[in-house]
Amino acid sequence: MPSLFRRRIPRQRFKGLSINRMIPNMLTLFALCAGMTAIPFAVQSRWEAAVAAICIAAVFDWLDGYIARLLKGSSRFGAELDSLSDFLCFGAAPGIVVYLWSLQAIGAVGWLPALLYAMCAALRLARFNVAIDEPTLPPWAFNFFSGVPSPGGAGLAILPLIFSFVIGETGFRHPLLTATVLIVAAGLMVSRIPTYSLKKFKVRNVWVLPMMLLIGLFAAGIVVMPWLTLALIGITYLASLPFGVLSYRRLERMATELQNPPSPAPPDAPSPDPTPTP
Repeated sequence: MPSLFRRRIPRQRFKGLSINRMIPNMLTLFALCAGMTAIPFAVQSRWEAAVAAICIAAVFDWLDGYIARLLKGSSRFGAELDSLSDFLCFGAAPGIVVYLWSLQAIGAVGWLPALLYAMCAALRLARFNVAIDEPTLPPWAFNFFSGVPSPGGAGLAILPLIFSFVIGETGFRHPLLTATVLIVAAGLMVSRIPTYSLKKFKVRNVWVLPMMLLIGLFAAGIVVMPWLTLALIGITYLASLPFGVLSYRRLERMATELQNPPSPAPPDAPSPDPTPTP
């Protein structure tokens, strides 16, 4: 029975990219499509749809990073693709939307804040990519961003539109206000101000139930009154910026004290005998 002694040929396996490494990139492409769609919505004066598209892009941008860390699917290609998508969704799209909504009323001058905002978004993303290759930060500093991240900057840039959906366009559509908001958001993105990062945020056991309650209220608010909920989130994020700076300074001071503990005081010299020597 020669067939029993025939050597079995091992089955060849296809070589390719694991699906786990493709899912984050697919989510990044979804974010890019959402951010790109905001521009034609703005051209058609569908302002609520344009803002919603940018918000959806922010959700996908958060998901792709979270899923990449969860599935261990991070790659250099994914990081570069994410940066390109972030520039379109949170650098180009918000500037164009705000320009078409308000700034085009003052002509070519109104295009300057939009250009400044897009350039600052590009500079921030380039600085972030360089920082990935140079992880020189202490462990506690990874809980903070250097400056406002691009999704947060986009949220600040479109905040006047969101307020106008809640209160009305009175005042919020004025070019002076929207230009100021764009310039401030651009400056915060390229600044060195430490801001909270939720990537490694941990919730204590005591706060798990209240946190779940807040998440439930947030989900209900997005369904029932989305623009008011987003406006409150924007205000909360602005209010958190000073606390991020204070928290960073406190941790920095504690780390410095641990690395350079104060030297112990020298022992006291013996006091002289007050009794006179005969």
